[in-house]
Amino acid sequence: MPRFTPFDFGVSRVMSLFHQDWKHEGDTPSDVVANDVARSQDEHVLAVRRDARALGSLPSPVLEVLWEAGCQHMPSFVPLGGGAAWTRTVVELCDARLSTVPEAHVLTGDDLEDGAACLDAVVAEIGSARFLTAEVRTALTGCARRCTPDLAFRILLRAVLCAPDASLSVARYARLQAIGSAMRYGEFLVDSVGFLVQDS
Repeated sequence: MPRFTPFDFGVSRVMSLFHQDWKHEGDTPSDVVANDVARSQDEHVLAVRRDARALGSLPSPVLEVLWEAGCQHMPSFVPLGGGAAWTRTVVELCDARLSTVPEAHVLTGDDLEDGAACLDAVVAEIGSARFLTAEVRTALTGCARRCTPDLAFRILLRAVLCAPDASLSVARYARLQAIGSAMRYGEFLVDSVGFLVQDS
């Protein structure tokens, strides 16, 4: 297993927590994330914190577009203070969880892969995903260029899952798999969108 998990991880996995029934996991969005990181292994929390810190370089409105694109049901940003404040909250929740660990943990090996070598391929896939709005494609491209291609690609996969009219050709899915392989992802991360492949 190239990464610490064969599944999704980091902020893109946190996005998957916000579905129609997210309130079963906590009264507020902060509670949902706090409960999730409390029961997660250190590597998961480190990955979430790294992603959220990277997202901090983006403007608040862009962050809101990304969170809304990657969540099936993102709560209103008004009580959260906006996209930037919410992203900082995620970092703080990770910091609080990691402060309970007696020894410092860091990501190592393939878990440090940022996908820099895949930047052009990731931007190309974002640009050709016409079932996503222009606003989402622009935000994802900004994420790829200003954060990391790895993070942008994982949020792209989440956006594909959440887009109502998304479908993938066999050729596009093969390209996504190739990027995932280059990123050293586990077997189930890109596979999560495989059911959207259309044979014709």
